[in-house]
Parts: sequence; structure tokens; C-alpha cells
Amino acid sequence: MEWIFEPWPWYVSGPLIAGIMFLLLFGGKTFGMSSNLRTMCSIGGAGKKVEFFNFDWKSQRWNLVVVAGAIIGGFIAANFLSSDTSVAINPDTVSTLENLGFESAGEAYLPNELFATDALSDPKSLIILLTGGLLIGFGARYAGGCTSGHAISGLSNLQLPSLTAVIGFFIGGLVMIHLLFPLIF
Repeated sequence: MEWIFEPWPWYVSGPLIAGIMFLLLFGGKTFGMSSNLRTMCSIGGAGKKVEFFNFDWKSQRWNLVVVAGAIIGGFIAANFLSSDTSVAINPDTVSTLENLGFESAGEAYLPNELFATDALSDPKSLIILLTGGLLIGFGARYAGGCTSGHAISGLSNLQLPSLTAVIGFFIGGLVMIHLLFPLIF
């Protein structure tokens, strides 16, 4: 079982993703996580108030299984298949993050300064998390899907809007990390 603790090489994970995408395309399905939020709102009755949520959510039940699998798989991986929670990142990046106040850089998947329980009592951390969540939610809806939907499913379908969205995601990420991140912290 030691092989499961290590990152899988591209020649294993790439064909697995391609195989799953082939099966989804063959079955007439598209992959994406953000569309499940619409499905869950529709299940909760939001379609009675907002037309956007008024659709046949039962046709999207299969995608809710994907979300459940991602949650369960993430829990199993983090709690039972991870012997070391540190992240192998460049020492220069660790140094830069430590200069910005992130003492847990390279030691945890998520920085304790933002995601630990104590951070929720800090107004700055709370504002950052809420603003980021709203921007990501708005951006995913405005772009017609999230990063996984566009980058995996949309590009597999050779959709030009998905290519545009993925390029925008990368540019946005670069702007955030190099220009905005130092200003925020």
C-alpha cells in the first residue's frame, strides 16, 4: 500500500482522467462541481422563488454522487492515507510566505493563520474568507462553470469558451498571487 501514499505520475493519473472523461462524454454527461450548488438549491425549493433554480434537478443526481465521493475520498485521504501533512513547496516560497506572516507555510495543506478555528475570531480572516467565497461563487456562475468543469470537461469537449475561461483562471491566479496577495497580507 506504500504506492498510494505517493503522488501518482502523470502517465497513470492522466489516462485515468481521460478514461473517465471518455465515459462521461459517451454517456452525454459533463463534469463540474459548481453546478451541484444549483442542483442542491433546486432540491431545497429555490426554484419556487428564482427561475434560475427551476429545472429538472433529478437529471443531475449522478453528479451529486461525484460530490459525495470527493468529500468522502478527501476525508479518507486526509485522515487515513496521509502520513505527513506537510506540503513540499519551494523553500523560497516558504520564506516569502513566512515574511507575509504565514508561519505554517510548508507544514500544512491550509494555512492555520486563515483556516484554523482561532482564525474565525479574527475579523480580517473572516472578511478574506467571506469575500473570497463570494468572488469564487460569482466567478464560477459568471464563467458558466468552475475550474474543474471548464479545464477538464470543457476542454475535453473542445469548447472555445472553456479555453477562454481557463486562460482567465490562470491570469487571475497570477494577478492574485503576485499583485493582490502582498497587498492583503
